[in-house]
Amino acid sequence: MLAPAELVRDFLNTVDLEAGTEELTSPAELAVWLREHHLIGPLDRAGDDDLATAVALREGLRAVLRREPAELPLLPLRVAVGERPELVAVEGGVAGGLARISAAVTDGSWERLKVCAEHGCQWAFVDVSKNRSRSWCSMRVCGNRTKTRAYRARKQGSRRPQGSNTDTV
Repeated sequence: MLAPAELVRDFLNTVDLEAGTEELTSPAELAVWLREHHLIGPLDRAGDDDLATAVALREGLRAVLRREPAELPLLPLRVAVGERPELVAVEGGVAGGLARISAAVTDGSWERLKVCAEHGCQWAFVDVSKNRSRSWCSMRVCGNRTKTRAYRARKQGSRRPQGSNTDTV
């Protein structure tokens, strides 16, 4: 079983915005994903409404990680009071599986979960750096792209426009 932050990361990464690929293309694919992550039973099936709820949850969580306002779908959760309060799913099936993903964000590892700062990427990752300062999913790819663009913009801004004469009298 995955750690809660890893579960949410994997759920967010069911879409690759940069490549334009989507894992959750149908209710059946959603059910397969939830089953592979031990969130639903072997006989549970998903419907079109479940798929719409899953996509809304995924994109809402991604927006929250970008520090943007988001409206998350209503899911069957309740607060259980024990050693510390926690959210728990109150039903099974697909709705319960999605509720468990939603509840996973409250385990304390949420601050380590991030989305890549590269606007076109938005890949989710768990920041395991000591001071939680990681910004990109990959320094070699997205970090390099961002830094190269910034460098080119600085160089472009430091050049004088051609044909300009600043030594006018």
